[in-house]
Amino acid sequence: MSAREKILASLRQSLEGTQPLADPFDASLVDKPWRYCPAERVTRLKELMTAVHSEVHLTRSAEWPQLLHELLTQRQINRLLTAPSTTHGQAFSAYCQIQDSSLKLLAYDRPIEEWKRELFDDVPASFTGTLAGIAATGTLVVQPSPAEPRLMSLVPPLHIALLKASQIYDNLYQAQQAWPRPMPSNLLLISGPSKTADIEQVLAYGAHGPKDLIVLLVEDA
Repeated sequence: MSAREKILASLRQSLEGTQPLADPFDASLVDKPWRYCPAERVTRLKELMTAVHSEVHLTRSAEWPQLLHELLTQRQINRLLTAPSTTHGQAFSAYCQIQDSSLKLLAYDRPIEEWKRELFDDVPASFTGTLAGIAATGTLVVQPSPAEPRLMSLVPPLHIALLKASQIYDNLYQAQQAWPRPMPSNLLLISGPSKTADIEQVLAYGAHGPKDLIVLLVEDA
């Protein structure tokens, strides 16, 4: 018997005849103080995100592609990084084709080593979906995937995220109950654009991620 096996056997033997303690966790301690009626979730998330320099636009499923195109036009953005294999990526691509738009849609379809310079220097904006929203903190939950790698929401100066109102939860605890199982290896919690302050307390945006964040909040039931 190896040293490891002897240690484990000793531990198991020491537990013989004992009973595990009951789990003292009380979900109400982290859940009850942060509950809202469904009508308040959208309002609270919008207020909190707007307060930290984010843009939140209320829209509907039939209208958001046009709104997205208008926002890009207003900012004179002619290149957008999207995920063409996703439902929202396909919907926006179809809208651009119908409108005969000059907007160039880019895809994250290569290893980062093959287009790192282009991604960091020549991609002004990205468009991704979201997994959920959290009303208590005004937060987006983004799950990176092969279709929408993590760098899509971190590198371009402008990140545009699509969020369904039906996917807004009261608090982090409730959102966790709805997360995919097994637990994803990587989730991003985004409450606003990247910001930092130096020793003189001068706030600067875009230091470690997107300078601007736009949320398209789809209100369809």
